[in-house]
Amino acid sequence: MKLKQLEGLLQNLDVFEKPKVHLEQYPTTPHIASHMLYTIDQTFEDIRGNIVADLGCGCGVLSVGAAILGSDYVVGFDIDADALELAKQNLEESEVEQVELIQCDVANIDSMMVRSDLFDTVIMNPPFGTKNNAGIDVMFLEKALRLAKRSVYSLHKTSTRRHIESKAKQNNAKMEVLAELRFNLDASYKFHRQKSVDIEVDLIRFDVSEK
Repeated sequence: MKLKQLEGLLQNLDVFEKPKVHLEQYPTTPHIASHMLYTIDQTFEDIRGNIVADLGCGCGVLSVGAAILGSDYVVGFDIDADALELAKQNLEESEVEQVELIQCDVANIDSMMVRSDLFDTVIMNPPFGTKNNAGIDVMFLEKALRLAKRSVYSLHKTSTRRHIESKAKQNNAKMEVLAELRFNLDASYKFHRQKSVDIEVDLIRFDVSEK
C-alpha cells in the first residue's frame, strides 16, 4: 500500500465531536498518523506481521492504520468508553478484524497483563501532560517500554526531548528521534482563543530489544 492511499483511508475515519479536556483528547491527524505508521512499517518492519499495542488509542486512528498495514493483531487501550465506541465504529467501517479494544486506565495496565513484553511493538500519541496532567506523557512511555518486546513509537513535545531521553536511559531503551513534526491543533475547547496552534513534536523510536 502506498502512503497516499493509507492517508486517504484514514481521512475517512470519524474523530471526536466533543473532546474531553481532562483527557487531552486530540485526534492524531491522518497526515501525521499515515506518515508515522508508514515509517514504522517500511523502515523498521515493526508493523506487518507483528502484534501491536496502541496506548490511549482514542478514536482508533493508529489502530486502524496498523491493521490496514498488515499487523497480525492490534490491541487498543483507552480509559474513555465514548472514545472506544467511536473507535469500534471506525473499525467496522474500515472492515478490519484483527483489532481488540480494551477499556482501562493505562496507569493500571500492569495489573491486566499476565506478563510484560506481550507486544512486539507499541505505538501511541499520548497526552502531552498539560493542564492537570503533568507527567502523564512519561507514565505512558514507561508503561509502553514494559509492554514492548522490540520497539515503542511515540509522539512527544520537542521541548521535553531531554527529559524523555533521560527516562529512556533509565529504562534501558535506545532513543532515536525519527522526525520533527508540526502538530496543528484546531480549537477544540472553550479556553482556546486561537483557531489553531502549531506544536513542535518529535516522532521517537525507542529500541527495547536488548532490555
